Formats: sequence, C-alpha cells, structure tokens
Amino acid sequence: MSVSGTGHLAPDLDYSVVVPVFNSEESLVELFERLKGVFTENESTFEVIFVDDNSSDASWSVLTKLKDSFPEYVTAVRLSRNFGQHNATFCGFGFVRGKRVITIDDDLQTPPEEILKLIETANISSADLIYGFYGKKNHSRLRNAGSSTIKKSSRLFRNSPGEGSSFRMLTYDLLNKILHHNHNFIFLDEVLLWYTDDIRFTEVQHLPRKYKQSGYSTISLFRLFANLVLYYTMVPLKVLVYGGFVFSLITFIYGLYSIVKKMIYNVPLGYTSLIVTILFSTSIILFSLGVLGEYLSRIYQLQNRKPPFSIKKVLK
Repeated sequence: MSVSGTGHLAPDLDYSVVVPVFNSEESLVELFERLKGVFTENESTFEVIFVDDNSSDASWSVLTKLKDSFPEYVTAVRLSRNFGQHNATFCGFGFVRGKRVITIDDDLQTPPEEILKLIETANISSADLIYGFYGKKNHSRLRNAGSSTIKKSSRLFRNSPGEGSSFRMLTYDLLNKILHHNHNFIFLDEVLLWYTDDIRFTEVQHLPRKYKQSGYSTISLFRLFANLVLYYTMVPLKVLVYGGFVFSLITFIYGLYSIVKKMIYNVPLGYTSLIVTILFSTSIILFSLGVLGEYLSRIYQLQNRKPPFSIKKVLK
C-alpha cells in the first residue's frame, strides 16, 4: 500500500479511525479501548491508525504495546520529526482500509462514543463529509479565541461553513481525492472544501481536558493562522491591490490640494509635510514588498516539492 495514496488498495473494512498523537502516553490505551467498544457494539469491522508526531514522551512505546496486543486492529506510524496535527492526520490517510474514515484527537475531549452520531448522520444523508461540532468547547479562553478566529476567517475569506473540527468522517472516495494534494503545509478543512460541498454537521460533546495540556501555544496558533491565510487565501494580495489604490487616491488628492494652496495662497509646502509623505509612501512600499516576499517564499517551497511529512517507522 502506498503512503502517498497511489496504488491504494480497495477498502475491506467498515471504518478506519485516524488519530494524530503527540505526547499522549496517558490517554492512548483508554482511547483505543473505548474505540474498540464503540465498533464492537455497532458490529462493524474497523482499524485504528495512530500517527505519532514525534512525541517526546513514551507515546511510541505505548503504541508499540497496543500493536503487539491488538495486531489486527492497530497500525502505528512514527514521523521523523514534528510536522503538526493536520500533516500527521494526512499521513494516516495513506494507510486506511475503511469505507468511511474518522479522525479524532488523542486527548479524549471528544468522547469516542460520539462516533455513533457521525455514523447515524452518515447513514441518513450519505454525505461526503460530516463534522462533529461542539456546542460548548472546554478549552482555555485563549485556545477558544484562537480557534474562533481561524473559523471566522475561513468563513469570511473562503465562504466556508466555518463549523469544522478535528472530529470528522469522510468517505473513502473523498479521501482518495485529497491524497494527491502535495503541499508541505496541510490544513485539512480547507483541502476538503476544495473537493466537496456535500457536508453535514452533527452536534457532539466536548469534555474538559482529562490528561495533558493543549499542544497549541499562542505562537503556534498565530503561525497556523498566518500559514492558513498565506497558503489558502489571496487576502494579502487583495489588500495590496485595493489598499494601494486607496492610498494612491488619497495621495493624489493631497497633492492636488497642496498645489492649489501653493498657487492660490502661496503657502510653502513645508519640510514636515514632505518628510511625512515620503515616510508614509515608503512604509507602504516596504509592507507590500514584505507580503510579496512571503508569497514568493511559499511558491519556492511548493516548487521544491517538500513532502508534508516524513515517516520514520511503521508497525502494520
């Protein structure tokens, strides 16, 4: 089976669950046992694909033991370095054998039992993509504010539903389409929106964090937002176009105003106004060059075809 998605085998299971893992040694066994209970109760065949995003704790050791205990259910993948939650999930997609694919976090804030709601919605609608959305999220205020900003930005800039989450179910056909995506920065919700608008939502529980602290810091949330805007929208370039037009118009009007004052009232233009105008226009030029430079650096990265992940070890 190819990890890149080419040469994928036909699905022979009902469900595949992909779990990105980062420093979650305490929750992994409970997570697997509860997932197993869900599918046993539902009388469905399943597999769980854990992708260890180069954890610094004993997560890989726990996954190795799970693989030894449940070889028919568990696939464990370890990345060579930390690539981020979305890239790790994308890596797991290359190993699925289920007709429907579920993604869930490793922290148990979304109870595995809520998968039954996704299954129920899928059976009713046959949608390509189903999101579990949270009526109330039990993250910190900072994390909630960061997530809200990213969702609102997505809704504003790309006309997306804006209710996405990391708890989702997609069809095998949709998964095969997105596996051909080769950006080194992956934001799954935006990628999925490129390939389908057949989306449904179902409300699910979101519990307080039971074990570890969130892996998203203020800096990482800001970096995620910046990459999302630069890789998946044209907003900065549009700001340059429309902003440049507005500032040019303002400068032109101010220039005419100064000329009229000079001709009619013989008012000196003044050193201060000249310096302010030069500094203002220069700052706009430098800002514009900075934005263009960021886009050029992203284009350079894409042309280099850097992979979105690198696998160190696979247990399957």
